[in-house]
Parts: sequence; C-alpha cells; structure tokens
Amino acid sequence: MKPIVQISLDLTNIDEALETAALALRAGVDWLEAGTPLLLAEGLHGVRKLREAFPNVPIVADLKTMDGGYLETEMMAKAGATHVVVMARAHEETIKIVVQAGHDFDVKVMGDNLGCPDMIAGAKRLENLGCDYIVHHVGYDERRGIAAQGLRMPSPLDQLKEIVEAVNIPVQAVGGLSLEQAIQCPIYGAPLVVLGAPLTIDADAFKTADGDLEGSLRLICEKIHSFEEV
Repeated sequence: MKPIVQISLDLTNIDEALETAALALRAGVDWLEAGTPLLLAEGLHGVRKLREAFPNVPIVADLKTMDGGYLETEMMAKAGATHVVVMARAHEETIKIVVQAGHDFDVKVMGDNLGCPDMIAGAKRLENLGCDYIVHHVGYDERRGIAAQGLRMPSPLDQLKEIVEAVNIPVQAVGGLSLEQAIQCPIYGAPLVVLGAPLTIDADAFKTADGDLEGSLRLICEKIHSFEEV
C-alpha cells in the first residue's frame, strides 16, 4: 500500500483537537487518530465531533481494548470511527469479537502488541485472529522507566523489520520515534506513519524558516508520500 500519514490527537480538549486536525489535513495528513487521552477526556462525544467536522476522513479510535470488545467497537463505529485498536494481550475471545464487530459495523481492526514478552509472536497472534493492521508499540511508561535506570531506551525500530517480515498485513510503529525516524518507517516496510500531536518539530531538515507548523507538517507529509508503494 502507499504510505499513509496518521496524526495522533493526544490532546484532552476537543476544540484543540479539532483545530489541530484541520491544520494537519490541510498539510496533507491522511488519517486522524482520536488518541487515548482524547477518548478519556471526551469519549464518544469527541469522536462524533471529529466525524461531524471531517465527514470523509478515516478516524482511528485508540481504545486499547482489553475486554468488552464487541460493545466498544460498536459504540465507536456508530460514533463515526473507521478503525479501532485491540491489544494483543487481551484474551483471544476479546480479539475475536472485536474482529467480528469490525465485520458487522464496517470498521477495520488494528492489533497492538504493546507489552508482549515476544513482540513478533504477539503480532502473528493478532494477524491469525483476524486483525487488519499491526501496531508495533513500545509504551511510554516502559521507555521512560528503562531510561530512568540509565539504560538505552527501547525503540519500535529495534524489531520493526522482523515484525514486517513476520506478518502479511500492514504495520505501523509507535513509541518514542523522532520525526526523522517516523519518516523512515516506509523504508522498513511499515507504510502507516504516525505523527504525534501536539507536535514538536525537532527535525531541522523539515523545519521551515518562519517556524510555521503547518508548513513543516506539509513538508513531512510530502516526504512520506514520496515513497513508493510498500
């Protein structure tokens, strides 16, 4: 598939999320993600507001579902989400019913391997149970806890190539990536590139002279979209 740019709206205020989403879409972003902080703060209301404002844009609801999967998927689908996220460490039955709800309500399922002792096995499990995409994810707390011990902070790039080779569905990498690293994900075979928001533009190669966030984001999107089909 052609590379896709997804912006994670990890915000806690729907008005700020709508403003950021509009800017991102003008710059060339393809998918919007209602990040977990936004879902905690605004819930279904937040997803509905995003859908009302952007009727034709894919919306990922980062639910991180661990139980009650059918109802969570149904509720988010009816609110306007096109993608939901279920965790690899959920019970097999939970993953199965999220996939079933995805079929019933025309929603794609993204399986997240966060916290798996064997990340490759976790990704394979998610694919075998019917997920449409893999989220290869090294968590926020994990990264910072390890760094606090003076050890090298883990990165999803460490095993990204192995994850891509192990499954036959599209992969995205999440967790502590710099903008430069995120932009390189298609080279690893992972076409779904996630950019965090609020954004910190820390890659000099993509920083415009006037500090214009929208212009910087446009340059990033153009770079990612320039990659051939992955």
